[in-house]
Amino acid sequence: MGTALALLAMVCFAVNILITRYAVARLPVESGFFVVLATNVLFPAAIFALELGARAAPYAWDWKGAGLFALGGVIGTFLGRRFLFDTVRLLGPSRASVFHSSAPAFALLGAWLLADERLGLYEIGLLAVVWTGLWFTQPRAGTAGATGAAALRAGMLAGLATVAGFGFGNVLRGLAMRGWSEAVLGTVIASLAALACQVLATRDWARIRGQLRGAPPGALLLYTGCGVATSLGSIFVTLSMAHMEIALAVLVVHTTPLVIFPVSVLVLRNREELAPRTILGAALVLAGIALLSLR
Repeated sequence: MGTALALLAMVCFAVNILITRYAVARLPVESGFFVVLATNVLFPAAIFALELGARAAPYAWDWKGAGLFALGGVIGTFLGRRFLFDTVRLLGPSRASVFHSSAPAFALLGAWLLADERLGLYEIGLLAVVWTGLWFTQPRAGTAGATGAAALRAGMLAGLATVAGFGFGNVLRGLAMRGWSEAVLGTVIASLAALACQVLATRDWARIRGQLRGAPPGALLLYTGCGVATSLGSIFVTLSMAHMEIALAVLVVHTTPLVIFPVSVLVLRNREELAPRTILGAALVLAGIALLSLR
């Protein structure tokens, strides 16, 4: 059950990546991110209202769980994504994607330090197999988005902050689920915290308003789609952590190349990605997930 939920989350995040490809070409991320975060709040809030109406058990608030979800939203949703944009700008998309695939390592460290989670040799072996496959599926790092030693150091630091944010943010969500099983409401709280941070961090509101008013047709709809996809992904990965180890759930969620790769080749016609290295990586990832499911 946990693996199936984590795979659903992975598909949702992969869909978000594919939609983002077209969204950023129509509206800058600095204003589009507000649309995504607003959707991250409103969409799961609507789901929670329906869930609450159909619930038989009484609802109970938990301050510790809510605090962990909020902190996870600040570290993962706000800081993780914010530093990811800086990483892409400084190092280029290829090197940024390689950094992104290492987030499960930080989740493993965070689950060990914060959740006292211990994996056996079998699980660690599967993690190594899937992680190796993920590295093979990444494009080879080309020219960085900026040149110079200073820019490279800044990009490396931003990349480390990105994967640490994603990894530890997910660990905090998993910790919250252990004492307060409210994945949907927790997603609302995490998104509200991230939105509040984004509002506080934004200075040029005139430019944001101008970009939103001048957005071409379909741009806002695309960013709304990103918000729906990431909301569902967050809910599914949070639910999966109630059925499996946090580190393994995060690992499965980061196997988005399993969706991105065939879509890129078959739909977007990027035939250059059809290389033996990429096919080997996809096979390793699939084998690792299959063995994890059999466990």
